[in-house]
Amino acid sequence: QVQLVESGGGLVQAGGSLRLSCAASGRTFSSYTMCWFRQAPGKEREFVALINRSGGSTVYADSVKGRFTISRDNAKNTVHLQMGSLKPEDTAVYYCAAGPRGPRTDAYAYDYWGQGTQVIVSS
Repeated sequence: QVQLVESGGGLVQAGGSLRLSCAASGRTFSSYTMCWFRQAPGKEREFVALINRSGGSTVYADSVKGRFTISRDNAKNTVHLQMGSLKPEDTAVYYCAAGPRGPRTDAYAYDYWGQGTQVIVSS
């Protein structure tokens, strides 16, 4: 069982930056692929970024590539999402997720989810 708690969301102007964090409980954090998803009002949940178990491999959605960076610290059971050059279309609730399977971008691959943190980007 893994419990995930996100933090770091807030209101930011377009062009600004935010750093989201996800703290995980449990002693098996390093055995999970970690992922960020987001869901905007009226839209389906969408993949943002993932990082493999060791942190040596990452995958990004095209919409955030070059602007967002995912990282993890297995010693501290944390994963971060550094978001830069934010746009109003990045406004969404951002969710951290953990899954025991290999790197996959579909939400069904992830067994554990945080409660989400709201990001609002004003124009």
